[in-house]
Amino acid sequence: MNKIKQRIGNYRYRILGLLLFATTINYFDRSIIGVMAPTLQKLFDWTNNDYANIIISFQVAYAIGMLTMGGIIDKLGTKIGYTVAIGIWSVFGMLHAAVRPGFSIIGFSLARFGLGFGEAGNFPAAIKTVAEWFPKKERAFATGIFNAATSIGAIAAPFVVGLIVHEDGKNWQIPFLITGALSAIWIILWLKYYKKPEAHPSLSKEELEYIQSDSEVETVGAKIPWIKIIKKRQAWAFAMAKVTDAVWWFYLFWGAKFLAETFGLKLKDIGLPFFIMYMLADLGSIFGGYLSGYFIRKGWSVNKARKITLLICAVMIIPVSYVAFAENKWVAVVLIGIGAAGHQAWSANIYTLVSDVFPKKATASVVGIGGMVGAVTGIVSSKILGSLLDKADNTAYFWAFLIAGSCYLVVLGCIHLLMPKMTPLDENLVTVKE
Repeated sequence: MNKIKQRIGNYRYRILGLLLFATTINYFDRSIIGVMAPTLQKLFDWTNNDYANIIISFQVAYAIGMLTMGGIIDKLGTKIGYTVAIGIWSVFGMLHAAVRPGFSIIGFSLARFGLGFGEAGNFPAAIKTVAEWFPKKERAFATGIFNAATSIGAIAAPFVVGLIVHEDGKNWQIPFLITGALSAIWIILWLKYYKKPEAHPSLSKEELEYIQSDSEVETVGAKIPWIKIIKKRQAWAFAMAKVTDAVWWFYLFWGAKFLAETFGLKLKDIGLPFFIMYMLADLGSIFGGYLSGYFIRKGWSVNKARKITLLICAVMIIPVSYVAFAENKWVAVVLIGIGAAGHQAWSANIYTLVSDVFPKKATASVVGIGGMVGAVTGIVSSKILGSLLDKADNTAYFWAFLIAGSCYLVVLGCIHLLMPKMTPLDENLVTVKE
């Protein structure tokens, strides 16, 4: 078996490494403000509603970007499209450091808007790349690996911030500047090493055949119109699955505030709780991707393997509903970590649903449509939570965690109703006859 794998080659994992790197930068960039939220709120005298509006500016742009970036990436291809996306988000990420106290809300909102638009390109590009470079039986695992980088970025943020930024806000600009250098390195590597598998000189014939063993090569020609894609129930099944993104936004942007306000956690102490939460999330992402692939290798249908895995994830997340009752910060941290692990396992599999069903030339567009729905859900939930926290104090967190723990089972039921069999579609979006 090892000899066979060696003969096939593993160049595809070098490409996966670049996806891991890009997604780490992506989540480091977007996580910084959540980690520094209690400090920035005091430094600039923001209310919870002000902070919610700044977060919402990111989410609005992310929704717009998801709707447009997916189509752009399908049109330009992953090499150019991904480069454009990371270039945009890097510039606006660094522009946060130029904001001055006199216009902090407007300045941060504009910087977050640009950041959100650029970062929206990451997942459509990465999922499309996985569809190009991995056979179906490995896609969930590959997605789970690069999706784990969301947690790596989120883990890195509190340690970097805690090391550089003082409790009074001194040096708050520096973390926003770090990603510029990282992004420049990534762009150089991406432009040097990325090509489609069928055109890559470093890829062996055996590995190319393995990659294409259970899927068709993306054909050259006109892209599938966006309006045609949204008419398919399968696209809305994925969009429904992405409603759960609001839960992840909640952990990312409100988690540090919850711990600071409920347990008095200081900026310098936030690193270890975040490490625990997001390490659990990493393990969940990799395990979730592995599990559905394991079921497929055991002979299960793709439909059964993906949905049973999603069911396991949904059940695993339920305990997060009880976080608001935790009297010990470490109990709360572990419960949030378990919820984050379940979400990341869920996320690795719902992204794979797209390439399981849709042709490669529509993959980024479908991911973008779903991402837009997830971002809009996050906008609504952030606005409601910010308003409730200003009016009802921390009791609003009870409802937030209750919904976070219970919504996945409801969403899974909707996915099954919209897409009961997960039958693949051809390049005209017509159901492939079994």
